[in-house]
Amino acid sequence: MNRKIKLLSAPDLAEVSYAYASVVPEGFKLIHLAGACPLDNDGNVPDGASIEEQTKLCMNNIRSVLNQIGASITDVVYSRILVVTTKREDLVEAWQAYKGETDGHDVPSTLHGVTVLGYFGQKVEIEITVALESNFE
Repeated sequence: MNRKIKLLSAPDLAEVSYAYASVVPEGFKLIHLAGACPLDNDGNVPDGASIEEQTKLCMNNIRSVLNQIGASITDVVYSRILVVTTKREDLVEAWQAYKGETDGHDVPSTLHGVTVLGYFGQKVEIEITVALESNFE
């Protein structure tokens, strides 16, 4: 974990599997990644990919962008997971797949059920915000 970023729990609130807040030190830059879509190298959503598979593909695509900017999953300070569904079970499937890809870095997160996303067959999209020390250009 990036030891300069603080993830806060709230002892007087319910125990949850994510931080209630993240604190970014002064001098860090916030970088907002575009929503990561479950696109393969050809720019397509794989036919028939499950919510779990799409979530993992989104996370692979996020890791690629993180590598390009010299960051890692431990530099993430917020995430939002969007899932095309009206079923709680689908949200749980996406959440579990997402959590399995974060190496225990439990940042504040929001999980949404939505009606539609931009690509044909797309069921999942993940947005993240990263904090990097100010020497990042």
